Amino acid sequence: MAAQPLNGSPIMLSYRHSFHAGNFADVLKHIVLVECIEHLLKKETAFDYIDTHAGAGLFNLTADYATRLAEHENGIGKLRPKEFPELASYFAAIRNYSHSDTINVYPGSPAIAKYFLRRQDRAWLYELHPQDYQLLAKNIGGERRIRISQSDGIKGLGSVLPPTNRRGLVLIDPSYEIKTEYAQVFAAIEQGYKKFATGTYLLWYPVIDRQRIDLLEKRFKNSSIRNIQRFEMGLQQDTSGHGMTSSGVFVVNPPWTLIDKMRSLLPKLAMALSDAEPPHYLCAVVAAE
Repeated sequence: MAAQPLNGSPIMLSYRHSFHAGNFADVLKHIVLVECIEHLLKKETAFDYIDTHAGAGLFNLTADYATRLAEHENGIGKLRPKEFPELASYFAAIRNYSHSDTINVYPGSPAIAKYFLRRQDRAWLYELHPQDYQLLAKNIGGERRIRISQSDGIKGLGSVLPPTNRRGLVLIDPSYEIKTEYAQVFAAIEQGYKKFATGTYLLWYPVIDRQRIDLLEKRFKNSSIRNIQRFEMGLQQDTSGHGMTSSGVFVVNPPWTLIDKMRSLLPKLAMALSDAEPPHYLCAVVAAE
């Protein structure tokens, strides 16, 4: 399926992920996402995938909105599948939408999830931006197992937890344009954990202000949530006033294989993508089981 074009200006929210699709932050986030989904696939029992900020789903990397900043050139554009055999499933999901070895369409998280979902699994996709919601419905919708809602995913999360089969994966990755979102996303996971303590939660974050990330980690450490890991990678060392230098994910209830794989992969990935000397990456256990 070809990615739908993006026309016009935003009506409600200014952030559009289309300008950043396939960048280094997407690469890290989606690698972790694929690892978590594949772990759930090891059992036949159905699971639910919940995406609170789903976006448009597919992004045409040759379109004006993608070439304007060309962030994918310092992300997925730098990676060669033959050099990363451990990421075969991630590249397979991407090729599924580009239909060739040349990556001209980059799938967002809901499209990646859809690629792996089985007949018995379900997806709950939330997108508040009206234009991105319409594109999401065109790009990803059309199946009963995939529910798409033009609404606030943070507010909607409570209505779908816990899943019927008590197996699920939640991805939360807002734009953080509104600074209160840092506290809101942590509160959403904390509340979700009370209802569904065995679920896997992925929280993506940008490093623009390191103090905000330090505070976010402190919140996790001081909470009752256990079994938390954190993975981070950056294009350069922390700076002030220069936008996002690094990004990362907190993972609650990660697959038991995840940290070993990331400890092996991240140095190699950072060498390929980072301009920092030495390359910046982080693998850490925030809270043990």
